[in-house]
Amino acid sequence: MRVCVLFGESNGSICKELAAGLAEGIQQQGHIVDVIDMRKDAGKIISFYEYIAVGTASSTFWGGKIPQAVGDFLKQSGTISGKRCFAFVAKRGLRTLKTLQHLMQVMEGQGMYLKYSDILTNRAFAKEVGKRLIIS
Repeated sequence: MRVCVLFGESNGSICKELAAGLAEGIQQQGHIVDVIDMRKDAGKIISFYEYIAVGTASSTFWGGKIPQAVGDFLKQSGTISGKRCFAFVAKRGLRTLKTLQHLMQVMEGQGMYLKYSDILTNRAFAKEVGKRLIIS
């Protein structure tokens, strides 16, 4: 299966690290994985992927908000309605669960079908989640 791991954050590189770990774990299941930075690859069409993982970190220390680039990317990324997906956020700052809920609302607003969501702490944990993620 073709899997897309999207990440986007306003500052830092924690999401890039988590996305790389998640991609490693999914590849060990035998899937083809592409990692895409939503801020750098704006407008890229991702409708040919069968499974999509979307991750971000809170844009503020207090949490609950995600970068505007995430919603903008999903709106411009082609037909993603009905795609099975996974939402993840980096554990950073306060109210991480509120940040995850906001990300899930944005994804569901685009018609994506959420199968699983999680708060990831580091690359090793992200890799383990990727190994156990049910893609098919």
